[in-house]
Amino acid sequence: MENTLHLLHQPQWRVIDQSAAGVHFNALQSFGTDDTLCASVGTGNAPATARTWVHHNTVVLGIQDTRLPFLEQGRQYLEQEGFKSIVRNSGGLAVVLDEGVLNISLILPETEKGIDINRGYDTMWHLIQQMFADFPDRHIDAREIVGSYCPGSYDLSIGGKKFAGISQRRLKKGVAVQIYLCVNGSGSKRARLIKQFYEIALGSEETKFAYPKIVPEVMASLSELLDQNFTISDVMLRLLNELKRNSDFLYAGQLNDYELELFPGYYQRVIDRNEKM
Repeated sequence: MENTLHLLHQPQWRVIDQSAAGVHFNALQSFGTDDTLCASVGTGNAPATARTWVHHNTVVLGIQDTRLPFLEQGRQYLEQEGFKSIVRNSGGLAVVLDEGVLNISLILPETEKGIDINRGYDTMWHLIQQMFADFPDRHIDAREIVGSYCPGSYDLSIGGKKFAGISQRRLKKGVAVQIYLCVNGSGSKRARLIKQFYEIALGSEETKFAYPKIVPEVMASLSELLDQNFTISDVMLRLLNELKRNSDFLYAGQLNDYELELFPGYYQRVIDRNEKM
């Protein structure tokens, strides 16, 4: 865990908080922003950066989801339920974003040795454990939760119920470790939406890729698991306190001039990829 602590401890942490503004912009902009930050932090044009964001009803699909036989019918169903759908540029499968889900991206510079992929995941896991260390009886595990949406070996769960998933994006010597945290609302209700999406988009077709068979009961929000009504702001405060403990200088910032110049190009790439899908 020492290496993990070392990654979390940075001389400076810049925080770009878009958790309030994020509901007003498209999730595609978020992925374009993280790519921009990767390029900037990776080339030394900005310090390590934590970006937080919340989006209005959006289902973020993985590349593999674009190969579903009845994808359009699945997307139409999501639209009927009030959800936009986009395709992200990092790994994984479909996830739900709404006003009760906080996304945190840690953008770190790759050192000369490089950041091993598990170290990136462990850094985020450790951060979340520390943020909720005042609940010592609710141990936060990192292992695949079968039956969850977007299952992976770093699903974060309490008592076998998943509340968060982690992904990574690497670009230009920058690493973005991204997590979605289901802060409040019903985890199983979100899972039912994705279960229905897969049922429609798969139909009765056989596919080479095994899409998850979703069991809504294995997913929950932090509010449900910790018996406390957390708001996004509550969790933001915990995050800021933890980053402050792990840096000599914590400050709130926005994209710098270098990043503002880079952003349109990276945003356009995300748009183009979506149109191609």
